[in-house]
Amino acid sequence: MKIEKVKLLDGKTVAITGSKSISNRLLILGKLFGDLKIENLSNSQDTQLLQKALNEDSETVDIHHAGTAMRFLTSFYAIQEGRKTILTGSERMKQRPIKPLVDALRELGAEINYLENEGFPPLEIFGKKIEKNFVKIPANISSQFITSLLLIGANLENGLEIELQGEITSRSYIKMTLKILKDIGIETRFEGNLIKILSSDSSLLNQQLDVHFHSSKIKHYTVESDWSSASYFYSLAAIGKKRIHLKSFYAFSLQGDSALKNIYLKFFGVNTISDAAEHLITLVPDVSFKYPEKFILDMNDCPDIAQTVCVTCVALKLPFEISGLGTLKVKETDRLVALQNELEKIGCKTEITENSIKSLEFFELKNDISIATYNDHRMAMSFAPFCLVKELDIQNEDVVEKSYPDFWKDFFEITEGF
Repeated sequence: MKIEKVKLLDGKTVAITGSKSISNRLLILGKLFGDLKIENLSNSQDTQLLQKALNEDSETVDIHHAGTAMRFLTSFYAIQEGRKTILTGSERMKQRPIKPLVDALRELGAEINYLENEGFPPLEIFGKKIEKNFVKIPANISSQFITSLLLIGANLENGLEIELQGEITSRSYIKMTLKILKDIGIETRFEGNLIKILSSDSSLLNQQLDVHFHSSKIKHYTVESDWSSASYFYSLAAIGKKRIHLKSFYAFSLQGDSALKNIYLKFFGVNTISDAAEHLITLVPDVSFKYPEKFILDMNDCPDIAQTVCVTCVALKLPFEISGLGTLKVKETDRLVALQNELEKIGCKTEITENSIKSLEFFELKNDISIATYNDHRMAMSFAPFCLVKELDIQNEDVVEKSYPDFWKDFFEITEGF
């Protein structure tokens, strides 16, 4: 899709649907412990695929590109006593490692086989009762592996204790999971590198409560809008220097990507004004902001917004050096390689390692810039704000359906051509 150079309109409002991360956790918990009434559920393709999988009885379950669904369902099906499941996905999904999670489940007593390549989907899972309650798992892997185990912990007869070995990656996502578990009445403890989930009878979740997000033993859950999706509008505000209103966001969020409030304030001069009563935030750029000499940050706790930050830096010609990005190599694509390739198209040479990216030089742009998206929704959306600088051709623009189906509609409602 070719997008002409655009300008940002001032004071427009965008309503983003619920967080994919929170929605997917709640769907699993609702299926395990009794129905939760979930409002503002994410309309992302990933969430729809997970919801469909949880509601079907077929032996083969294909989750396509949905990495979260693959990880969460691996543990879910492992405890469905007497059920055999073939869990598969797209060709890219078959290249995404799942061995640390399978190893942990096997250690607990689960019966899981690899059907093609060792350590990768598709999986053959024979559901059974799991009685063991202690497992060790590397702490520097995707937090979704750890969350997958946490979500089933209270459903196990003896609960679950997890020892995280090494430096913890994406700690904020683990804390999000534990907060959600606590909200629905499950007792958890997280001290040092040890997490304990106490076994909980489902009656805890069946109390007749109709309360909102921050009360105990929640039955009625309103999902906060997605902060990862908000990042693209922070980028637009930083580059376009206009205000944007975003609906259904809380001043205090469970989501690790809410760190972008402080990131965009410190490095790009975009202030976040919260209206708690309306659950509304307003992005207010400081037009006289004095930029730092360089953007330097460890983004280990919020790696999913690194692509957006890189494009913002290039648009503003702000040198950058970002570390803590090891998990980006096993996402929908190798995001570090993809970033290096596509940032060069918009005028920035970079250097990457296994867990970092830094700018080397900026140079003058050519015309006819075509951005490859690598079947990665975040590549499409993170590069879109660069249209405030120059027209772009975004390849395979429909890939945004994975997490934010309404992205292009919202993007064009708050921008206009020159």
